[in-house]
Amino acid sequence: MSRFELAQLNIGHLKAPIDSPLLAGFVADLDRINALAEASEGFRWRLMTDDGNATSLRPLGAQMLINMSVWRDLETLQDYVYRSAHTQVMKRRGEWFSRLAEAHAVLWWVTAGHRPSVAEAIERLEHLRRHGPTPTAFTFGTAFPAPAALPEAVDH
Repeated sequence: MSRFELAQLNIGHLKAPIDSPLLAGFVADLDRINALAEASEGFRWRLMTDDGNATSLRPLGAQMLINMSVWRDLETLQDYVYRSAHTQVMKRRGEWFSRLAEAHAVLWWVTAGHRPSVAEAIERLEHLRRHGPTPTAFTFGTAFPAPAALPEAVDH
């Protein structure tokens, strides 16, 4: 079992208020896509409020949605994002979200069992934007392996 898991944050700038007719298709699919994530191999955790999603959390502004989750490894997250019904929603994202000039998604390794805070995730995104992909904050296109496990302590 790995001592690390993969955290991810992605953000989206809404083209209209979340309760508008323009966003109705996105909102209608939230529960199904979140359930798909939770049932996916390698899923560990996702950020949510009592509503069952994170659409009410707006730490980056009123029009900016955030999505954050933790996965066993890069492969299982890629399977969910690029090889599941999630791709159908991704194909429609241009209907609901404006294109961002800066990075809108970031990946980073966390100690197994750690659940990152929103502030931690935003710091990782800002690091990626300032420095490009590094082991501290990276992308699917330029991913880094989990840190080497620390050697076990030896009693003398």
